[in-house]
Amino acid sequence: MSTKELSDVAGFSKYHFNRIFKSVLQESLSHYVNRIRMEYALFMVAHRKDRNITDIAYDLGFSDSSIFSRAFKNHYGISPFEYRKKYSTKCKENIFISMYNKSEKKKEWVTNPFSITGQIQLKKVEEFQVVYIRHTGNYTSLAKEYARLMENLFRAAAKQKLLKADENQVLAMYHDNPEFGKEEQFRTSLCITVPKSCTAKEDGMLGVMTIEGGLYAVGHFEITQEQFEDAWDYMYQQWLMTSGYVPRNACPFEVYLNNPQQEKDHIIKVDIYLPIEPI
Repeated sequence: MSTKELSDVAGFSKYHFNRIFKSVLQESLSHYVNRIRMEYALFMVAHRKDRNITDIAYDLGFSDSSIFSRAFKNHYGISPFEYRKKYSTKCKENIFISMYNKSEKKKEWVTNPFSITGQIQLKKVEEFQVVYIRHTGNYTSLAKEYARLMENLFRAAAKQKLLKADENQVLAMYHDNPEFGKEEQFRTSLCITVPKSCTAKEDGMLGVMTIEGGLYAVGHFEITQEQFEDAWDYMYQQWLMTSGYVPRNACPFEVYLNNPQQEKDHIIKVDIYLPIEPI
């Protein structure tokens, strides 16, 4: 979409849309689009070994690999070929990928790499609609604001009469890969699914989003709050690396299946949905 098309959808002039966008996200629209594209490029170069650099360039909308390579090097100070070689070396040193990464990770994975394991199944999912409240920032700030954000989410959904007994699911969607993005710019959407009998509308509090359908690896875990990181590591490192699948260009998410406050030891039952496609 062009800036004009986006501003028309938002109901603002192009001039006001750009000013409002920058005031909300603290970066211009063009910088935002380029940053997200370059972060995804970094992910593709690192993890999609089945795609050569030219394929990745075309996937991201570049007309040829040389233009892509220049853009990549201008952004990161290293060519995609050099980065892929360097990242492959790092992977041999037990690099972990996690949606709940930490600035310093001192884990006992040398002797016990995967203390958390889950039941994994492949599932074909149809697209579905959710309402959401977006949080931007690191996962520490998300944890602090979680209760307030969820209270606002349920209150706004109730106001639109979107809450139906046994028809809603609560989930969190992660739009940025923390391995490659900046913590202060991580985007997380806290969501409630919209029953098919209801019509959701965006307002000053809620956004409306369609979750992409397709093939997902679904990991079922029963964990404590502190074990989310291990669950994600198990999905990406242990299962994915030996599965014959690679991550698909869609966002992973968690679906919460219980109220941990009502469980012994506050155990959380959660399904992690990882979008995949065959190699």
